[in-house]
Amino acid sequence: MLGAGRSNLGQEMERGSYERPAYPPAGGTGPALSPLSPPSAADTGRTGTLTVAAAPIGQPADASARLGPALQAAAVIAAEDTRRLRRLAAALGVQLTGRIVSYYDDVESRRVPGLIEDLRSGQDVLLVTDAGMPGVSDPGYRLVVAAAQSGIRVTVLPGPSAVTAALVVSGLPCDRFAFEGFPPRRAGERARRFAELAADRRTLVFFESPRRVAATLAELAAAFGGERRAAICRELTKTHEEVRRGTLAELAEYTRDGVLGEVTLVVAGGQAPAVRASGAEVADLVAERELEGLPRKEAIAAVAKELGVPKREVYNAVVAGKPRSPRLKP
Repeated sequence: MLGAGRSNLGQEMERGSYERPAYPPAGGTGPALSPLSPPSAADTGRTGTLTVAAAPIGQPADASARLGPALQAAAVIAAEDTRRLRRLAAALGVQLTGRIVSYYDDVESRRVPGLIEDLRSGQDVLLVTDAGMPGVSDPGYRLVVAAAQSGIRVTVLPGPSAVTAALVVSGLPCDRFAFEGFPPRRAGERARRFAELAADRRTLVFFESPRRVAATLAELAAAFGGERRAAICRELTKTHEEVRRGTLAELAEYTRDGVLGEVTLVVAGGQAPAVRASGAEVADLVAERELEGLPRKEAIAAVAKELGVPKREVYNAVVAGKPRSPRLKP
């Protein structure tokens, strides 16, 4: 099979993906089983399991050690791109023995009922996309929901993810983050989305087409401020991997002439709003830190960070006044 010519391989995948009889509606009886068909759930007393499996985002060697055996054993594989699936299997040294079903955005809704019937009949289904985890800006969510609602077991085969890979190399805070997927394509919707996110204090992760990344960075700079820190993560784990860090304004300028490859954007969260406090209140906070054992210089720095104001302002407040609290030492 893997040695077949390009034209034969393409025809074979077309037959496997598109010429199979149409799936019956969910709950339908479907075609009669042939003598060679797998036993039904009524015969085995079990339904199949849906496994959501992550695929490498670049290097095949990054695949989970469980992925190869899972691909080889699956009765049914729902794949976003059957050609890429076969190339991945070849790279992993795996022979695919199950039925392969194309499962991409345009056919996702139509494929779900048939795959649910496969699961109800006792067949295990493995769901994979081109790269990363199914359902994360890729097909998969609808099938998982339908399986869960049908009482079918859903499990996950974890692995590579462009979201977390970009996040950890961005140099931006990772303790709290939000994945925003692809920004809206319509200018008005995109502007509204960015305006809503401008004050979000979490690190934000976006996917974007290389054709639109320069325009998106310019719009993010306009909405968030050009000095907001960000990173462009391009072709992660691949030969031409690049991570570029800077401000949104700098990155918009850097990408003005275009970029190539898969792009993930990571943008720093907004700053906490400055807390307005009187000079006496500021001096009070510094005195509290000093009572806790901090030297005055460090106490001033800690209060300045907490209030989001320059250290000089805190220092001036301490010099100009005394703490208000009677329990604090003068």
